[in-house]
Amino acid sequence: MSTATATLPARPRKPLSPWEFWGRVLVVPYLLIFVIFVLYPVGYGLWLARHPASYVKLFEDPIFFRTVINTVVFLVVGINIKMVIALVLSGFFVQKRWWIKILSLLFILPWAVPSIPTILSVRFMLNPEWGVINSLIFRLTGMDGPNWLNDPTLALTFSMLMHVWKSLPFWTLILIAARMAIPSDQYEAAAVDGATNWQKFKYITWPAMRTLYLTSTILSMIWTLGDFNSVYLLTGGGPADLTHVLATLGIRYLRLDQVDLAMASIVVALPLVLPLVFFMMKRLSK
Repeated sequence: MSTATATLPARPRKPLSPWEFWGRVLVVPYLLIFVIFVLYPVGYGLWLARHPASYVKLFEDPIFFRTVINTVVFLVVGINIKMVIALVLSGFFVQKRWWIKILSLLFILPWAVPSIPTILSVRFMLNPEWGVINSLIFRLTGMDGPNWLNDPTLALTFSMLMHVWKSLPFWTLILIAARMAIPSDQYEAAAVDGATNWQKFKYITWPAMRTLYLTSTILSMIWTLGDFNSVYLLTGGGPADLTHVLATLGIRYLRLDQVDLAMASIVVALPLVLPLVFFMMKRLSK
């Protein structure tokens, strides 16, 4: 083999097309925003939460275990109630009647309006002294109404109801879209065979919607873990910090100037989030 080998001349680089050039230019601001507002805060938070002593102090705080229980109750009870109601309402709103279309516009309003003024309005209504509900109770019975948000059980219940009422229209719309995707000839054939409404749901509707329903439930749990407004704006975590969830516990520690515990409380939520994300992606991959 000859030691002198011919080298091919380097191919000139093809100039970027205008689409490629502007695509790269426009992606730079997104990368900067991602690094500054996402990557850096997450990395800094994990760095603050790196000390094992922070988790020891966190686990020794009795409010932390009460918060974990509240979070689990919020997820298991609140989410399932919301999704079951959404499933029932999707069957109601899918009917082709003119007045149902008007009613659906009113139904979607809680989801469309901003969260902060809505929740603060409900908090004002539940005020024991001048709230609308207790004023109405006094006019009808002559008795003072209860202090709704001063009882931990009632306060957490109203927080769950607030979350359900606010997000119910969105998930109902998702399930309505799933129902509308089912071919109508299946229902017509079932009607000819004399199937009841329950049999139509059991053998046609539910098999077609099951995967979407379960995926929506898991996704709703993931989003609810980060739901700050429903609890903090309504109860502030009170009374006596007994209605905190993991999404609001960090604010409690920040107000106490315990930044390391605030970051640790966020990190300990990962064992709840990651299995939900894994299970959802596994179902979607099927």
